[in-house]
Amino acid sequence: MNKLPILFLLFTSLMWSQNNFSISGTIKDQSNGETLFGATVFILDSSIGTTTNEYGFYSITAPEGNYTIVVSYMGFDDVIKEIELNSDQNLNIEVTESSTQLNEIVLKTEDSEDISLRKPQMSVSKLNVATIKQMPAVLGEVDIIKSIQLLPGVTNNGEGSSGFNVRGGSVDQNLVLLDETIIYNTSHLLGFFSIFNSDAIKDIKLYKGNIPARFGGRASSVLDVRQKDGNSKKFVMTGGIGTVSSRLAIEAPIVKDRSSFLIAGRGSYAHLFLKFDEDLKDNSAYFYDLNLKTNFEINENNQLFLSGYFGRDVFKFNENFNSSYGNSSGNLRWNHVFNDKIFSNLSVNYSKYDYQLEINAFEFDWISQIDNYNVKYALSYYINNDITLDFGINGIHYLFNPGIISPTSETSGINYLKLDQKTAIEGGIYAGVEHRISPKLSLQYGLRYSDFARLGGQAIVNYENDQPVVYNEVLGIYERGTPVGATDYEKGDVINSFGNLEPRLAFSYQLNESSSVKAGYSRVAQYIHLISNTTSVTPLDVWAPSGPYIEPQLSNQYAVGYFRKLRDNNYSIEIEAYYKDIENRIDYIDGSDLIGNNTIETEILNGESKAYGLEFLLRKTKGSFTGWLAYTWSKSEQRTPGGNAGGPGINDGNWYYTPYDRTHDFSFTGTYRLNNKWRFSANIIYQTGRPVTYPDGQYEYEGLSIASYSDRNSDRLPAYHRIDVSAILVPGKPNKKWKGEWVFGIYNIYNRRNAASISFSQNRETGLNEATRTAIFGIVPSVTYNFKF
Repeated sequence: MNKLPILFLLFTSLMWSQNNFSISGTIKDQSNGETLFGATVFILDSSIGTTTNEYGFYSITAPEGNYTIVVSYMGFDDVIKEIELNSDQNLNIEVTESSTQLNEIVLKTEDSEDISLRKPQMSVSKLNVATIKQMPAVLGEVDIIKSIQLLPGVTNNGEGSSGFNVRGGSVDQNLVLLDETIIYNTSHLLGFFSIFNSDAIKDIKLYKGNIPARFGGRASSVLDVRQKDGNSKKFVMTGGIGTVSSRLAIEAPIVKDRSSFLIAGRGSYAHLFLKFDEDLKDNSAYFYDLNLKTNFEINENNQLFLSGYFGRDVFKFNENFNSSYGNSSGNLRWNHVFNDKIFSNLSVNYSKYDYQLEINAFEFDWISQIDNYNVKYALSYYINNDITLDFGINGIHYLFNPGIISPTSETSGINYLKLDQKTAIEGGIYAGVEHRISPKLSLQYGLRYSDFARLGGQAIVNYENDQPVVYNEVLGIYERGTPVGATDYEKGDVINSFGNLEPRLAFSYQLNESSSVKAGYSRVAQYIHLISNTTSVTPLDVWAPSGPYIEPQLSNQYAVGYFRKLRDNNYSIEIEAYYKDIENRIDYIDGSDLIGNNTIETEILNGESKAYGLEFLLRKTKGSFTGWLAYTWSKSEQRTPGGNAGGPGINDGNWYYTPYDRTHDFSFTGTYRLNNKWRFSANIIYQTGRPVTYPDGQYEYEGLSIASYSDRNSDRLPAYHRIDVSAILVPGKPNKKWKGEWVFGIYNIYNRRNAASISFSQNRETGLNEATRTAIFGIVPSVTYNFKF
């Protein structure tokens, strides 16, 4: 008798499954065949609906019957299809750009309308490339990195600084992916531009917190950038000629509707203008990059993609200084649809960042790099309309080459030095679930397990009392520890290993048709570290793995938010509060020497950091005028006690501001379409100045004036603010085969000389102390001509 209830439940389940069928497929742009990420697919007059994944795939399930399927995507006309559902069906749909786009702009928000309110994913931003192209940009160069810095919780360290900081985190705590390959340096020309060519990019998604379980390895954020697949319908050429750079992109089908390619190149030539100045004619600074991608649809269930990126920056100052750095990456990807419910993605990729420095005055050359091989296999299982399961595994092999220093002549005083190469492997396995409990309540939960092993192949220095850093009580400073030998490790030996469980949890509760509350928690382990005592990425920064004396960074982030759509979804409000703590955050002792150092552990102390804040975002998403207003109040602090090294630590072991702290961060960006010919846009930006350390006194020693400094990061640069404007003119008649536009821009319209740094010195003639402000940009006008045919 006890078996009857079990048999009854099994019979009921089988009957349910026999009367329910699935509809699955891909959603594409009709004009170019590109898959659409975040398109909404739902059954009219029901609660059944979903959004497409990163590869344009969707799956929904419904009982047998006749239905109306609606496909919706911002900026495109809705597609409505009547279907008779009496078996599992494959339904690939193409959508057409809305004709109303001629008269208004649509600013794409995350996913679509009510579904975005129900989805538990929070702390995520998605920007449309078309929107980014309308923003004012320095020297007329459209820049994805500088565009996301206009979002709440995202800042940078001022003009001339590369990368970005998310919720008080450092640059190295951001996982940047280009077609699933890791990018280590996102900058061109030391941060003036980013490596992302907007003509080659399709999707940009930034996870500021509540990071899904499929991502790991960075403590603060994930920037997921996807390249275009290439137009599978027709030949298209796009490009632009600007003040300091030009670009060209070509897309075309190889086999129409089944295979296509993309080639996009970009280069700068501002250095050519230096030739007209007698004092600068021997200097140059330029960059170039190349994006490549091709794909082939084997059949409805299998598609292959091959993509690559190659970029380089070159600097030359007179005959004394030469430097170059760049990224290279490649990715081979296979999408496979097992059936109407299971979708898989297999990726094999390679990424390298290298840099070279030659100083002729000292007759030496320095080369360094980091590269990795990464294999990832991921599956999505659409169990039913309420439960989607993502699970997968990945492995990364790292090679860290911190430097090879070589003399460039027989008279050089520099000896050949090869710093120890380091290798490591990182693995991860995860499972994540998106679960709709009821029409109002949805959960997203998952678990990731990551492990990391620092491998042998070199000797590890041992220190007296196991102290690579010691505190000198007499002088009151930290010094390098005393080596007492070394331990040799063969290749393949494990020097250190680490493993961490990384739970993720989020929920969304829909209060009504237009508002919801969300909350989330995520734990992430970061095993590689950017060794730098500057505030921004430079070509001379060194990446190092966790191992002896350097522990993995462990981040816990909590967030809660309120989301509301207003006036028929023309407006939206997002308010989020967050708190983040990070264990094992390193900082540097005073006078640390990082360049060419084979024992980095002698320059660092281990501590912890925390960041918390409140973010506000108001968007206007439709109409002739669109844009957003963003404000963030935040704190980012660090504490670094002496620990095993002894002594008081940094700032006597008290909390102090990190270099990424911004108390107030305000930005406004807006675009107004006057008519079919003219569009106008503006940015307004205000930020609290970043923390710095100033001298607070001086003393005389053997006739020299020596400065003494205040506590670390106890002062601030002046506030940063500027206004940018631009106007876009589309000449000629609309809908012509050749489409061109003129972009006129003014960056920093009121010529604010924002301080990149302030240095202090003594005037040799007067003997007085002086402070010198260094500013990168004043007012910068630009003109760019963009075209497409």
